[in-house]
Amino acid sequence: MSVEPVLSARNLVKRYGRVVAIDNGDFDLYPGEILAVIGDNGAGKSTMIKALSGAVRPDSGTIRLEGRTVSFDHPQEAREAGIETVYQQLALSPALSIADNMFLGRELRRPGFLGKYLRMLDKPAMRKTARDKLSELGLMTIQNIDQAVETLSGGQRQGVAVARAAAFGSKVLILDEPTAALGVKESRRVLDLILEVRSRGLPIVLISHNMPHVFEIADRIHVHRLGRRLCVIDPKNASMSDAVALMTGAVAPTAEMLAA
Repeated sequence: MSVEPVLSARNLVKRYGRVVAIDNGDFDLYPGEILAVIGDNGAGKSTMIKALSGAVRPDSGTIRLEGRTVSFDHPQEAREAGIETVYQQLALSPALSIADNMFLGRELRRPGFLGKYLRMLDKPAMRKTARDKLSELGLMTIQNIDQAVETLSGGQRQGVAVARAAAFGSKVLILDEPTAALGVKESRRVLDLILEVRSRGLPIVLISHNMPHVFEIADRIHVHRLGRRLCVIDPKNASMSDAVALMTGAVAPTAEMLAA
């Protein structure tokens, strides 16, 4: 592609003692695309994503965001740079409300003296923004913005987590197995939500083992094997069985499968 990647990595290496989790790994995410990342268990894809999102510091290699070399020591630094990640565990606080979870760690303070010196929170502003963000993404099944997250279904919780990330992720959204624990109906809602976020111009990295979901919504598929990128395939030119065979090493990538 002639377009410059929004997020890229070159020659990333991460070792844990004698175990090499990332072995000169490369990565490219382009503007406005959904890039699926697939790989067998132990292939190193989770470590690669953690390196990109600041949860793991690579031993060597470079990461570039919008053409600028970046280095993250903590996930908060990646968030401040515009990279939002929704992990499989969601990182929601069940006892807090939807609005409180949307602004967890980013609470808005009241204007003037009350916010600056008494550090009072602007609850009405947070409620309104949370409601607006959920409505923008079509999450109208959530009626009460003040209800506790523990009262929501699995799909609704995932929706809140994705909406929070989409609301604050200015450059990249990373989703780790977003439909893993959901039923068919709720998975459908989350996939529609991902497509809605993409339609707003936010590029998405989707880590998933669910091949039907990957082939339905991904623009390109990054195949990770033995700690590095094996290839990037076009879902229109390869089948699910091709993808599984590449992941397991049963076949080598062909020119026809590769994405442009």
